[in-house]
Formats: sequence, structure tokens, C-alpha cells
Amino acid sequence: MNYSTIKKTAVAASLVAAFGFADVAQAQTVFGGRSQYRTWSIGVQGGVTTPNALIGGQNAFGQKVGFGQNKVREYYGLTVRKQFSNWFGLEVEGNRGRVFTYNHENSGGTGGLVETGTNGARSAETSVQYAASLNGVFNFASIDFLRRENSVSFYAKVGYGLLAFNAVQYANNDGTGDVKYNEEGNYGEGAIDREKKDGGKFKRSSFIPVGVGAKFKLSERIALNLGYTMNFVDDNLFFGPKRFDGKDKFSQVYGGIEFSLGSRDKQDLTWANPVATLYDELKDPSLKQEVEALKQRVSSLEGTVSTLAQDSDGDGVSDKFDKCPNTPAGTAVDGSGCPIKFPEAANKIVSNGYFAPIGFEFDSSVLKTESYATLDKLAKEVRDANSSISLEGYASAEGTEAYNVSLSKDRANAVKQYLVNAGVSASNVSAKGLGEANPIASNATEEGRIQNRRVEIKK
Repeated sequence: MNYSTIKKTAVAASLVAAFGFADVAQAQTVFGGRSQYRTWSIGVQGGVTTPNALIGGQNAFGQKVGFGQNKVREYYGLTVRKQFSNWFGLEVEGNRGRVFTYNHENSGGTGGLVETGTNGARSAETSVQYAASLNGVFNFASIDFLRRENSVSFYAKVGYGLLAFNAVQYANNDGTGDVKYNEEGNYGEGAIDREKKDGGKFKRSSFIPVGVGAKFKLSERIALNLGYTMNFVDDNLFFGPKRFDGKDKFSQVYGGIEFSLGSRDKQDLTWANPVATLYDELKDPSLKQEVEALKQRVSSLEGTVSTLAQDSDGDGVSDKFDKCPNTPAGTAVDGSGCPIKFPEAANKIVSNGYFAPIGFEFDSSVLKTESYATLDKLAKEVRDANSSISLEGYASAEGTEAYNVSLSKDRANAVKQYLVNAGVSASNVSAKGLGEANPIASNATEEGRIQNRRVEIKK
């Protein structure tokens, strides 16, 4: 796999991770939502470097080098990560340190040295001033079979970044002897001008980190982080003047400590295990008891609702509250299910063509509910025939005559308003108050006065 292919693949993966997978991760179902988890962490790490990579190949400086024949150098840095789900996070990583390489003694030429286009150097040490990258981190497996929660988490990461470096080449394989090249020398014909424009001794280049690792949960706040990362540099001058046309690379093996940030009352989303949560919900005895109790309550509630809905006689009142069961179909009933008793003359027309008078309580112009059926029937007849009626209000002899005229007019208007509300045109109804006039019974007795508190309906 050549560098161009690696670069295109890693860059695409990094961009998708940064902009695409973040949205997917947000859409992933996390029980209770991300707000109940800690999602930020910071880490410190340190390790060693080698000029090799697992995928093999040679650096531009010299022949392919085996792991056992290189001197390692220190490499250390910081990470800050935002976790979007239990399987994906975005990480900013920064490192610095050194990388050492040399040619094999037995690789041919003069001690492994290929003289063409070189300055006679056999080893090189590169100082990395900084290597900063944005990485997508994917948690793809976790293990804890005993407690069904994550205690070991395996991950892979890929990113894209920028590094600044400075190479020094030596005459001997072990990094000693004459300095054949340093930051004050050439990077080759035509390149020196570019370096001078750069304005400093450190050369800058983009690079692609690709790595794997494992995290071990030490506590709710702290995790041990072990990993291996291959860094593919978009330059063939990482170790100084080149001997070959390939791009340079180096690897780092590191260990570190990661600290989870946020409220101690929340769980770290990195270690969230939806499968374990679901398992606990299904197997937890106390939860099963709660579910069974809830089922019983629901069953009881359903039985109550069924009882309340039962209406054997179809009068609209539940059997539970029906005080007069088995009423004939079509019978008008009150709220307790008993038939409403209307005055005997309320629903018939007397021989002179008038409806029975509408009665009122003492000193009141409020309609009685027992009058509604009569007025509903009257309203239908007036609407159907588009006829006109007149209303005459009366009062008993209590109080002054002027007051009783006003009260009787209010009673007539109350009947008119009911008819208008029932759909009768107001222009088809006239109302007037006649006070104590035309009594139909004696005002000397209460029975007579009750009959005199009325509104007469005339067509």
C-alpha cells in the first residue's frame, strides 16, 4: 500500500469521522441520553519511537530496518477527547519527542551507505517539535464477562495533522561521529530556498496517524491507556536528505493515564454498556417484581374501566352509578339514571292553543331545568313553521308593583333567550312583563302564588 493510497483513505476517514459519524453518534440510542454521562476526558502519555511501521516498507533515508536493530527515542504528549457515544469519539492529540534511524552494517556498499545523492551519513536523529492531529476514535470491543460492564476496551483511531521536525545526520550508525547534516544545511538542491522562506529551523509537513490500542478501567475516573500508532509523513526529508523516493514514516508505542472529566455522579460514556444495562433490566429480581406489580395495577385498572363502561339499559349512565336500572329505551334520565318527571301538562298543547306556562321560583327569573323539554319542543315547532310567538311574564303579589313588573319582564326575556339559543329567530319572539296582572290563582296561599310566577306562551 503506497503513501498516496494511505493518505486518501485516512483523510477521507478522518473527515467522515469528524463531520459525519458525529451526527450518527448523536442519533445512536444511548439509554437516558448523553446528558446523564461524562463525555470529556484528558490524557497524558509517553513512550518510545521507531522508524518502522507494521505495514513494512523503507524510509527515504535508508534501507528497510528491523525492529531489533534500532535505538528507540522518547515521545510524549497530551490528548483531549469528546465522546459522542459508547463507540465513537473525537480526539485532539499533541506530541513531541525524537526519532532515530540508521542503515544496516551488512546492507551493502560502504557499511550500508548508498553514496549516490547523499552526504555520507549513516544515521539520523529527528527532533519533533510538535505533532498535532484530530483523530476519530472507534471503540470496537469491550470485555468484562463477570460483571457485564466494560473494564477493558479495544479501540482504533485514524486522523490527520501537522508536525514540525528537524533532522540531524551523523557519520556513524550509532548517532555519533561527524555531523553530516543539520538544520543549517541543505535539504537538497532547489529545496534550500523553500526552507529559508519557512523562517525557522523546523520543517513542517502534514501526517496521518493510524493506530490501535486498549484501555483498562482502573476506577470510575481513571483508565490506563496502551497503544501503538503508525505516523505516515507527507515528506521524504523527515530524516534529512533522502536516499530513496519513498515517503517517511515512524511509529510510537505508548502508555498513559486518562482522566474522565465532569460530575462524579455520572458514568463515563466511554465505558457505557447498553447490552449490560438491558440485561440488568431483564434479569434484576427487584425490577421484575416492580414490573409484575405494575402489571397487576394495570389489570385492576382495566377491570375498573370495564365496570365503569358497562351500561345495561343503555340510558347513558354506568350501571355502577345507575340508581334506576332497566329504564325503558329512550327514557330521558337524570345523572343518577332515573327518569325525569315533567309536569303532566308540560308536553301537551291546551285547547286554546297555548303551551302550559313556564314556572319560576320566588323572586327569580332563572329557568327551571324541568322547563327545558317544553321549551325545546316549542323551539322546534317555531323553527319548523317559521311562526311567531309572544311571551307574557307574570309575578305573584309579594313586593311592590313596580318591582314585580320588572321581575316579570326578566322572566319573559329569560324564556326568549333560551328559544333564541335553540335556533329561533329573535324577530319571531316578543316578550313583555305584566307584573301582578291576570293572576290564575289566589295570591293568598303559597300554592296560588307558585302558579302566578309564570311566563305564558301565546301563538
